[in-house]
Amino acid sequence: MEIILYLSAAVAAIAFLILVISLTKTLKSVDQTLDSLTRTLDRLEGQLQGVTTETTELLHKTNVLAEDIQHKTEQLNTVVYAVKDVGSTVHNLNQSINKVTTTVASQMEKNQYKISQAVQWGNVVKQLVDRFKAEKDGMQQTTLPATQTVSPAVRSTDENVKVKERL
Repeated sequence: MEIILYLSAAVAAIAFLILVISLTKTLKSVDQTLDSLTRTLDRLEGQLQGVTTETTELLHKTNVLAEDIQHKTEQLNTVVYAVKDVGSTVHNLNQSINKVTTTVASQMEKNQYKISQAVQWGNVVKQLVDRFKAEKDGMQQTTLPATQTVSPAVRSTDENVKVKERL
């Protein structure tokens, strides 16, 4: 029985040795993994610092751009208000022109008879003036000296007057 006791102690020692070797390998593997993880985290931290710096710059540029857009929007608002005022003015002008046109048209309709009479009287006056000129030209032609010649244009005017007088 003693042998069994020694043999079981030896098996326990061998099992403990295998356990220690296996545990050592596992710890070395965990150590390598932790070293790799540490290096990765260091690189990641450097990259995050770069990203943070770029993000800060981008945020600053975005704020400047937002201020610029706000300023330009305010300037554009004045232009929009000015265009709106011009549109209102043009609308008012169109309404005024419409009223004047309507008034003139209604006055034309009311005074149509008077206007036609005025046009007829104007034609009569023009005819009288033309006759007076023709008679005056006819008198001047008869008083011309014999040495002067009458141009064909005057002769044709005189002939037209004589023809009109005959009618």
